[in-house]
Amino acid sequence: MLDELKKVRFPLETGLLIAFCLFLPLVEFWKNLALLAYFIVWTVNRARTRDFGGPWRVSDTLAALWLAGAFLSAYFAGLQGNAWSKTGDVAVSTLLFWLVMRAGYRQRELRWTSGALVVSMLAGTMLGFFRMWSGIGKTGMMQLYSVGHVNHTAIYLAIMLGLCASWTFARWRAWRLERRWFALAAIVLTFAALTATWSRAALAMGAIAVFVLAIAWWPRWRAPLITSALAIVIAIAGLVGFGAGVVRKQIEYAAKDNVFSLRDGIWRTGLAAWEEYPWFGVGKDNYGLITPERVRAWRVAAGKDYDASRYVQFPHAHSLYVNTLAERGAVGLATLAACLVAALAALLRFRPRPADADFAWLAWGGAASAWLVTAGVGLVNTTFHHEHGLLAALLLALWLSTLPARPASS
Repeated sequence: MLDELKKVRFPLETGLLIAFCLFLPLVEFWKNLALLAYFIVWTVNRARTRDFGGPWRVSDTLAALWLAGAFLSAYFAGLQGNAWSKTGDVAVSTLLFWLVMRAGYRQRELRWTSGALVVSMLAGTMLGFFRMWSGIGKTGMMQLYSVGHVNHTAIYLAIMLGLCASWTFARWRAWRLERRWFALAAIVLTFAALTATWSRAALAMGAIAVFVLAIAWWPRWRAPLITSALAIVIAIAGLVGFGAGVVRKQIEYAAKDNVFSLRDGIWRTGLAAWEEYPWFGVGKDNYGLITPERVRAWRVAAGKDYDASRYVQFPHAHSLYVNTLAERGAVGLATLAACLVAALAALLRFRPRPADADFAWLAWGGAASAWLVTAGVGLVNTTFHHEHGLLAALLLALWLSTLPARPASS
């Protein structure tokens, strides 16, 4: 290990990135400090070597558009509030994506980074279970300490479930027995933690992500699809049979004819704001400022009916797409769509070949999991921000960094 560390081109920079991954779901202060230090050291190293990652690429253009869309919506925000301060979340995740994608890390450094994400997630889930069982956690549900809210935790865990599955699929045949048992234990623990969040969408999408990854692995190895299908059937039977919290939640909401948990009313509120501010929206993080009084005034001014019972005020839209449309308007939604479509196209076009190295499949699987969970859970929850946004950006960047550089003009 020490010999490998000596061969690392930028040991301090790499160490800071790994430290950030270790702190990401665990400790807020040290996570932020490690990330800030990483940004500074990366910039100093690249200025010193005059190597910023090669020519401008399509992914650079999309990242710039995503960032520009956020700042344009802040400048033209329809409502005063947190629009400017909250663009920092977009800027940080975009900058992390940019720097990691252009860093030129070697395979072992990328492997250490991915491993640090798994280690920190497992440590976070064990701490989360302790807080649940000891009564320290107030919600009684799983929360990763630095990730916070159960919905945020669920999205993070769903992405990590896909990463753990990808690592297992990629390396299973090369591992000794003890490593295989550890990999299986990691998947089971991650799934159990995800179940303990009671998030229906994240749990479903996490299972779908694993199944889709197993299908993708079919040309290389057929066992993942068979075992994943069997495991999902057993998991569903177990959840239903033992009356898991997520199952009871679904039954309770169905009995109250509230399967979407008031989301239809929340979405109508967001769409009403978008009709008023169609191009740049109300401003990032201003969804909570869309009050019933404002919706009523907008509807009346437009000559439309207003039924207060059909609109629900909430801090966010419980949907990546409605939230983006309401807060950043059509311009913001267009940049989001461009990024998601381009990422999906790249994942499909550059999927590893059966003969490619294990790490190529691992990196691709992590990026695919990030895309599937972000886009899928985003239908009914606000994904791609805070810790799970940083995680998704990092996994996509790790994979893109393994591909040959293709200039934007090619």
